[in-house]
Amino acid sequence: MGRLGLTEILVIVGIVLLLFGGKKIPELMKGLGSGIKEFKNAAKDDQTAAAKKEEEEVK
Repeated sequence: MGRLGLTEILVIVGIVLLLFGGKKIPELMKGLGSGIKEFKNAAKDDQTAAAKKEEEEVK
């Protein structure tokens, strides 16, 4: 029940097109992509900071 089929995906895409229009969607995707990129960079920085802190504690 938790999986989306082709029909459900097409309905969701249709609703998004109706709500935002064709011109707004590239802007939304660009913003989403940059947000995901920033999140990954922050997570990577957090992991390196935690590794450095752990390394300092071992010394």
